[in-house]
Amino acid sequence: MAAARMLLLLCACVCLSGCEAVAIALLGAGASTALRYNLDGVAARTFTASTAEVRTASLGALERMGMTMASSSTYEGGEVIYARAPNREIELELERITHQATRLRVTARGGSFLYDNATAVELVQQAGKMLDSAVTAKASTTPPTAAAGATGSSN
Repeated sequence: MAAARMLLLLCACVCLSGCEAVAIALLGAGASTALRYNLDGVAARTFTASTAEVRTASLGALERMGMTMASSSTYEGGEVIYARAPNREIELELERITHQATRLRVTARGGSFLYDNATAVELVQQAGKMLDSAVTAKASTTPPTAAAGATGSSN
Protein backbone atom coordinates (compact mmCIF):
# COMPACT_ATOMS: atom_id res chain seq x y z
CA MET A 1 0.00 0.00 0.00
CA ALA A 2 2.85 2.40 0.79
CA ALA A 3 4.40 1.65 -2.58
CA ALA A 4 1.14 2.53 -4.34
CA ARG A 5 0.94 5.85 -2.50
CA MET A 6 4.55 6.61 -3.37
CA LEU A 7 3.88 5.81 -7.04
CA LEU A 8 0.74 8.01 -7.02
CA LEU A 9 2.68 10.87 -5.40
CA LEU A 10 5.47 10.52 -7.96
CA CYS A 11 2.98 10.61 -10.86
CA ALA A 12 1.29 13.68 -9.39
CA CYS A 13 4.64 15.46 -9.09
CA VAL A 14 5.54 14.65 -12.70
CA CYS A 15 2.16 15.91 -13.95
CA LEU A 16 2.24 19.07 -11.86
CA SER A 17 5.76 19.94 -12.96
CA GLY A 18 4.45 20.19 -16.54
CA CYS A 19 1.73 22.57 -15.38
CA GLU A 20 4.32 24.71 -13.66
CA ALA A 21 6.20 25.27 -16.91
CA VAL A 22 2.99 26.22 -18.70
CA ALA A 23 1.96 28.54 -15.83
CA ILE A 24 5.33 30.29 -15.83
CA ALA A 25 5.20 30.73 -19.62
CA LEU A 26 1.70 32.21 -19.43
CA LEU A 27 2.70 34.46 -16.55
CA GLY A 28 5.66 35.71 -18.58
CA ALA A 29 3.45 36.42 -21.58
CA GLY A 30 1.00 38.33 -19.38
CA ALA A 31 3.77 40.35 -17.79
CA SER A 32 5.24 41.31 -21.16
CA THR A 33 1.81 42.38 -22.41
CA ALA A 34 1.28 44.56 -19.34
CA LEU A 35 4.73 46.05 -19.74
CA ARG A 36 4.09 46.78 -23.43
CA TYR A 37 0.79 48.43 -22.52
CA ASN A 38 2.52 50.79 -20.10
CA LEU A 39 5.65 51.49 -22.14
CA ASP A 40 4.20 51.72 -25.66
CA GLY A 41 1.51 54.36 -25.17
CA VAL A 42 0.76 54.75 -28.88
CA ALA A 43 -2.62 54.53 -30.58
CA ALA A 44 -3.16 55.00 -34.30
CA ARG A 45 -6.01 54.93 -36.79
CA THR A 46 -6.49 55.86 -40.42
CA PHE A 47 -9.57 57.97 -41.15
CA THR A 48 -11.33 58.46 -44.46
CA ALA A 49 -11.15 62.23 -44.21
CA SER A 50 -8.86 65.03 -45.28
CA THR A 51 -5.97 66.13 -43.11
CA ALA A 52 -7.77 69.39 -42.32
CA GLU A 53 -10.88 67.52 -41.14
CA VAL A 54 -8.84 65.15 -38.95
CA ARG A 55 -6.89 68.11 -37.53
CA THR A 56 -10.11 69.90 -36.59
CA ALA A 57 -11.51 66.73 -35.00
CA SER A 58 -8.25 66.10 -33.10
CA LEU A 59 -8.19 69.62 -31.69
CA GLY A 60 -11.84 69.22 -30.70
CA ALA A 61 -11.00 65.94 -28.95
CA LEU A 62 -8.17 67.63 -27.05
CA GLU A 63 -10.50 70.41 -25.96
CA ARG A 64 -13.24 67.95 -24.99
CA MET A 65 -10.78 66.06 -22.78
CA GLY A 66 -9.56 69.28 -21.12
CA MET A 67 -6.14 69.35 -22.76
CA THR A 68 -4.48 72.37 -24.30
CA MET A 69 -2.49 72.60 -27.49
CA ALA A 70 1.08 73.72 -26.76
CA SER A 71 2.54 73.95 -30.27
CA SER A 72 2.65 72.32 -33.68
CA SER A 73 5.17 71.71 -36.41
CA THR A 74 4.86 70.53 -39.99
CA TYR A 75 6.96 68.16 -42.00
CA GLU A 76 6.78 66.88 -45.55
CA GLY A 77 3.52 64.97 -45.63
CA GLY A 78 2.10 65.84 -42.25
CA GLU A 79 1.95 67.73 -39.00
CA VAL A 80 2.75 67.07 -35.34
CA ILE A 81 0.63 68.71 -32.66
CA TYR A 82 1.97 68.90 -29.09
CA ALA A 83 -0.52 69.17 -26.24
CA ARG A 84 -0.45 69.15 -22.46
CA ALA A 85 -2.54 67.94 -19.60
CA PRO A 86 -1.56 68.05 -15.94
CA ASN A 87 0.96 65.10 -15.69
CA ARG A 88 0.74 64.19 -19.40
CA GLU A 89 2.51 65.17 -22.59
CA ILE A 90 0.54 64.37 -25.72
CA GLU A 91 1.84 64.16 -29.28
CA LEU A 92 -0.57 63.87 -32.21
CA GLU A 93 0.89 63.08 -35.60
CA LEU A 94 -1.28 63.69 -38.67
CA GLU A 95 0.04 61.95 -41.78
CA ARG A 96 -1.58 62.55 -45.14
CA ILE A 97 -1.93 59.26 -46.99
CA THR A 98 -4.15 60.52 -49.83
CA HIS A 99 -6.40 63.52 -50.33
CA GLN A 100 -9.18 61.72 -48.43
CA ALA A 101 -7.21 59.43 -46.08
CA THR A 102 -5.29 60.60 -43.02
CA ARG A 103 -3.48 58.60 -40.36
CA LEU A 104 -3.69 59.88 -36.77
CA ARG A 105 -1.04 58.59 -34.38
CA VAL A 106 -1.27 59.64 -30.72
CA THR A 107 1.46 59.19 -28.11
CA ALA A 108 0.70 59.98 -24.47
CA ARG A 109 3.52 60.19 -21.96
CA GLY A 110 2.85 60.18 -18.26
CA GLY A 111 5.81 60.78 -16.01
CA SER A 112 9.42 60.40 -17.07
CA PHE A 113 9.52 57.22 -19.13
CA LEU A 114 6.06 55.67 -18.71
CA TYR A 115 3.43 55.93 -21.41
CA ASP A 116 -0.35 56.12 -21.06
CA ASN A 117 -1.97 53.92 -23.67
CA ALA A 118 -5.50 54.47 -22.33
CA THR A 119 -5.31 58.23 -22.89
CA ALA A 120 -3.86 57.76 -26.39
CA VAL A 121 -6.65 55.35 -27.33
CA GLU A 122 -9.33 57.66 -25.91
CA LEU A 123 -8.00 60.62 -27.92
CA VAL A 124 -8.19 58.60 -31.15
CA GLN A 125 -11.73 57.46 -30.29
CA GLN A 126 -12.85 60.99 -29.45
CA ALA A 127 -11.39 62.29 -32.73
CA GLY A 128 -13.36 59.57 -34.54
CA LYS A 129 -16.57 60.64 -32.78
CA MET A 130 -15.92 64.27 -33.71
CA LEU A 131 -15.41 63.27 -37.35
CA ASP A 132 -18.61 61.20 -37.33
CA SER A 133 -20.52 64.18 -35.91
CA ALA A 134 -19.07 66.48 -38.58
CA VAL A 135 -20.01 64.07 -41.38
CA THR A 136 -23.54 63.68 -39.99
CA ALA A 137 -23.99 67.45 -39.68
CA LYS A 138 -22.62 67.97 -43.19
CA ALA A 139 -24.96 65.32 -44.64
CA SER A 140 -28.03 66.84 -42.97
CA THR A 141 -27.32 70.31 -44.39
CA THR A 142 -26.42 69.17 -47.93
CA PRO A 143 -29.31 69.57 -50.40
CA PRO A 144 -30.44 66.51 -52.38
CA THR A 145 -28.33 65.76 -55.45
CA ALA A 146 -29.44 66.56 -58.96
CA ALA A 147 -29.49 62.85 -59.75
CA ALA A 148 -32.07 62.22 -57.03
CA GLY A 149 -34.24 64.99 -58.42
CA ALA A 150 -33.96 63.65 -61.97
CA THR A 151 -35.00 60.14 -60.89
CA GLY A 152 -38.15 61.42 -59.22
CA SER A 153 -39.25 63.49 -62.27
CA SER A 154 -38.85 60.72 -64.87
CA ASN A 155 -42.43 59.42 -64.36
